[in-house]
Amino acid sequence: MTSIGGAEMVDWNLAVTTATRLVRPGPEVSRDEARAVVAELREYARTAERHVREFTRMIPEGTAVDDTPVLVVDRAGWVKANVAGFRELLGPLLGKMQERRGATPGGAVLGAFGGKVTGVELGMLLSFLASRVLGQYETFAPVTRELPGSTAGGGRLLLVAPNIVHVERELEAHPQDFRMWVCLHEETHRTQFTAVPWLRDHLQGEIQSFLGATDMDPMTVLERLREAAQSLAGARPEGERGDEGRSLVELVQTPEQREVLGRLTAVMSLLEGHADYVMDGVGPEVVPSVAEIREKFQRRRASGAGRLDTALRKLLGLDAKLRQYRDGERFVRAVVDQVGMDGFNRIWTSPNTLPTKGEIAKPADWVARVHRKGTGEQA
Repeated sequence: MTSIGGAEMVDWNLAVTTATRLVRPGPEVSRDEARAVVAELREYARTAERHVREFTRMIPEGTAVDDTPVLVVDRAGWVKANVAGFRELLGPLLGKMQERRGATPGGAVLGAFGGKVTGVELGMLLSFLASRVLGQYETFAPVTRELPGSTAGGGRLLLVAPNIVHVERELEAHPQDFRMWVCLHEETHRTQFTAVPWLRDHLQGEIQSFLGATDMDPMTVLERLREAAQSLAGARPEGERGDEGRSLVELVQTPEQREVLGRLTAVMSLLEGHADYVMDGVGPEVVPSVAEIREKFQRRRASGAGRLDTALRKLLGLDAKLRQYRDGERFVRAVVDQVGMDGFNRIWTSPNTLPTKGEIAKPADWVARVHRKGTGEQA
């Protein structure tokens, strides 16, 4: 990204350094145990791929196996992959903000210190998340030697080995069952993106629309972030009301961004709920203790690890992600119950057949719109 005066809006290298320095160490395992976990996760990812595709019927018969790689990473590896993805996604927005910085009061100060401050803040955020993510389909980071991706334009499945081991021990789950259970969920995400060629570009376009609606004045953005932080800390000016219970992400939105966020929320609810539905649908066949794992994991997901964890989840809007799992899974289950798996798969036809935020809450409305009675016509 082109910089003005040698300073970027975000010091990406500092973000990586900060996150890897602050992230907590993973569980203690011997070298042989670590090798066994990595080998097992790779094997289970390949097995999960077959089960997910058979269950969802999202890959037509005869389609070549996708070359999207499976990367078993540690917490630092997850951080590096996500910083690369953020840099790709945020580049256009930060470039515009940087162009305006020179003519903005305080722009020189931002040029000297802003990039490093933002890098440290991003690193702190990633250090918090890096110990909690079990897996992720990362689709936005460009392909490099250190971060391989599919030949079709990027994308790789990340499985965070130390976090998987940590959670399976915390839940006292059967290790092999838990690892396969996680792979089923994450493999569903890989299948969603590899089976639906337009999905990546659509999601990236929505994210760019969200970012494009951001106020480009850097000082204004920083001021709004400061006010949001004050609100969440209970330090709002007396007499102001209306933002209680909203996350930092929600508080810095413009009205245009809220419209885009509604669409993004619906898509993410669909993707997460679909993964949970598939994981439970395939689970009994290949994960003997799936019911026990699901019950324990749901309790863990809902409760968090303590007061600090709960506060940070609220600040970052992660509670909304928990609702996405729940609401999305209910939507998928209701639609499949009504129109079957093939009827549900009409959802992947085009952006126009994706559910709206309202339809996620009322699945029958999606069925009525996409499956027009008596005609078989598709919206």
